[in-house]
Amino acid sequence: MKELLEGRVWCLGDELDTDQLIAGKYLTIIDPQELKKHVLENVDPRFSREARPGDILIGGENFGCGSSREHAPQALKAVGLAAVVANSFARIFYRNSINIGLPAIEVPGVRSLFRPEDIARIDLPGGRIQNVTTGEETRFPPLPDHILGILRAGGLVEKVRQELRGASTSPREGLA
Repeated sequence: MKELLEGRVWCLGDELDTDQLIAGKYLTIIDPQELKKHVLENVDPRFSREARPGDILIGGENFGCGSSREHAPQALKAVGLAAVVANSFARIFYRNSINIGLPAIEVPGVRSLFRPEDIARIDLPGGRIQNVTTGEETRFPPLPDHILGILRAGGLVEKVRQELRGASTSPREGLA
């Protein structure tokens, strides 16, 4: 994972729920490459065709509300988004995103700083987001080390795998 992200911005509004991110009729699809073909199709039909790896999604309040489906962040990650940044996130969407290795960054008021097609630059460990197009900048609490560790590993499952590979394989003392 890169810790300094820069990409073209896509802007969305408030209360964007997981059914708007990926419609319920696609929940039988488990291949992320198939899911990405339908992401945001009822909100912005251009998104799945025109979004490029490295783009950044900027949302408003309560982004990812609704059901706890993991398909929503999986579809966004499959597009290749560098990050999702929002004024606020629904708790489960936020954790699902982090757990699959998609940076989700909560920055109150961020939606008002960007317009579609602006360029955003995000310093994850430094807690800073800048609109490169306008020069405006704001700060956010830097992501905690354990969250950065999950993102650096590519997700929670991969982080656990790495930790298990690093664990000692020698017999435990004191066990019979």
